[in-house]
Amino acid sequence: MKQSGSADLALMGGYIPKWLFERMTKLSLHIVEAILVEQGTKGFLSRMSDPFWFQSFGAVVGMDWNSSGVTTAVMRALKTTLNPHSKSIGLYVCGGKGKESLQTPKELKRIGDSTGLNADHLVRCSRLSAKVDNTAVQDGYDLYIHSFVMSNEGDWTVIQQGMKTEDKSARRYHWHSENIQSFVSDPHAAICGDNQGEILNLVDNRAEPAQSGIIEITGEKPVKVISEVTKMNLPKHFGIKSSDVNLKRLAAILQLAQESQTTDFEDLLLLKGLGPRTLQSLALVSEVIHGTPTRFSDPARFSFAHGGKSGTPFPVPTTVYDETIDTLKNAVSRAKIGDTDKQKAIAKLSKIAQNAETDDNMPNDYFDRLLEKERTESDLHGGRTVKNYPVPNDGQLRLFD
Repeated sequence: MKQSGSADLALMGGYIPKWLFERMTKLSLHIVEAILVEQGTKGFLSRMSDPFWFQSFGAVVGMDWNSSGVTTAVMRALKTTLNPHSKSIGLYVCGGKGKESLQTPKELKRIGDSTGLNADHLVRCSRLSAKVDNTAVQDGYDLYIHSFVMSNEGDWTVIQQGMKTEDKSARRYHWHSENIQSFVSDPHAAICGDNQGEILNLVDNRAEPAQSGIIEITGEKPVKVISEVTKMNLPKHFGIKSSDVNLKRLAAILQLAQESQTTDFEDLLLLKGLGPRTLQSLALVSEVIHGTPTRFSDPARFSFAHGGKSGTPFPVPTTVYDETIDTLKNAVSRAKIGDTDKQKAIAKLSKIAQNAETDDNMPNDYFDRLLEKERTESDLHGGRTVKNYPVPNDGQLRLFD
């Protein structure tokens, strides 16, 4: 089990219009509830600590798949939609972007008062994780997002993000309480990705002599945290290229999306009538809920569920999005009262798609033809983009300031 990870992202600003953010919050709630039904709060927090899963989750709800804005959007959507249900689902989201991050200690103390959890310990964990990534590891990224997600059992995940304005990039850091034995003994896993030069990391396990020297010189105990951070390096280019996507996996999803394919699967009969395009989206949502870690190595693939707010890879198909929300909401509601047939049918989608994957080579123009089809049929599915709302207003989420 990974303890944590980080992801390098292209720094992309802009806004999320109200029509999209409202859908993000609804779909996010039902995805989380579906995960909780089968895996509990521990399973959800474990997924949140995986940078590949997190990016896939952001893509499936309509964000540009390799944008830094995924962090802002996902965490704001989760805080908006989960906190009103915290007592019933056992999850709390604290902190956020900019000034919101400074409210984390107060929010954690309120949760401690209502749940009986040790708020002082939780506040210490929050502050230490921020200090480590912002001070002890000096990699040129200044933190501007700090979100602390916890369960009513005291387990937690920290999602935080730093910005480097020189090269217009952002870096996201993930922490997970499950495997952290000590904040001074390698709470992160490793660093992988493009080497951006030497950094000052006083909490690498090889920095013990330096730590001892600092203690000797200052007479004070410095914070000793982190080793190396597991890092997903996402491309800085805008949009999606065929090289970003595992075409075999995507082809299997599209094969499943043809209604004629579902007649052979008894478990899918409960989902009949949805239409092929909604099945395509549900299959990708199903994988976010039920997929194993190795299935998230190509987060761009999940953009083919509901497109992206900028119109990349194609406009957000709002009618499909709404049908996905309604179907998942219905399945989760039924599962809560013991009727799990639809929940199992949705889970089956990802399994069938995996079984349909082959080693056959894709035609050279497969990816281009797919994009052209989605863009041509966009109007049929209520396709919309953020370009329809160029002027910010109170109903839009600003990704940065």
